[in-house]
Amino acid sequence: MPTIAGRLPPRPILVVAGLLVLYLVWGSTYLGIRIAVQTIPPFLMAGLRFLLAGVVLLGWSLLREGRAFAWPTRREWRDTFIVGALLLGAGMGLVAWGEQTVPSGIAALMIAVMPVWVAVLGRLFFAERLPRAAVVGVAIGLVGVAILVSPSGNPSERLDLAGIAALALSPICWSGGSLFSAHRARLPARPLVATGGQMLAGSAVLLVASIVTGEPGRLHVEAISGASLGAFAYLTVVGSLVAFTTYVLMLRAAPLPLIATYAYVNPIVAVFLGWVVLSEPLTPRTILAGGVIVFAVALIITARGRMRQPTSELGTPADAGAVAAAPTAARRAAIDPAGASEG
Repeated sequence: MPTIAGRLPPRPILVVAGLLVLYLVWGSTYLGIRIAVQTIPPFLMAGLRFLLAGVVLLGWSLLREGRAFAWPTRREWRDTFIVGALLLGAGMGLVAWGEQTVPSGIAALMIAVMPVWVAVLGRLFFAERLPRAAVVGVAIGLVGVAILVSPSGNPSERLDLAGIAALALSPICWSGGSLFSAHRARLPARPLVATGGQMLAGSAVLLVASIVTGEPGRLHVEAISGASLGAFAYLTVVGSLVAFTTYVLMLRAAPLPLIATYAYVNPIVAVFLGWVVLSEPLTPRTILAGGVIVFAVALIITARGRMRQPTSELGTPADAGAVAAAPTAARRAAIDPAGASEG
């Protein structure tokens, strides 16, 4: 399993800066996706994004380690592909596709329920214990989603059913990849290699989906807007590379429960940015549903954090590959402060 060497000396200013990066960058990726898919086909956009980021991460690892670079085993490559296909191929692909018609803030709230599905699937398929408070959190989370997507008589509040369905399926795929990563997968020891491999695997799935759905034939390069290109560059460089590097450094410098707070903050940031930048409607129903969902996520994470041996991942950043590549011990410690450390 991946390991991260030695804890860095705590520096409060750097920890605060790192948290702000995770809060703002991962919260803003939903806005970036929404802008990017306005003129770039969704599967193609996401596939190229992760292809470029994956090449950079693996290339950097090769250059840095040179002849000492340890190539992953066949088993590690296989499990890396499975995790990448579920998290980035299916999870991120569905987000990009859904955001063609669903506002970015709504998308972020739909994805924020991932801890609900981690708890449910972990119980069903891996016999993970589910505290009573977590069961309550699951129920509350589903109520929040029902409030968010319930039919409305106001035409401005109606949501595209196909887009909502894609965004409902996305966190289920993420949860499956997260649980497989925690319970079954044997991933490369180096986090950069693990994440780079997952990004390449996800890009392969996304590019195949792009070809199958006929996106290349519908792509008109001259019609791609500067805003979409800028959003694509932001997602690739800042959303994938900068935020992931920050996340890895934070794992060595700050307590995991503190880092895990991005799970609560990202949806709030996403809803706010969608409202400010794209004038997405901020209705009382959205605010109510958002509050209910964030409360449910906090309840589940807190309840599972009190368990001794949780094994699933926590957060729901739009760039889930960064979380997937975190060490198994770190992922567990994120929801179990008394459990294994990331050292």
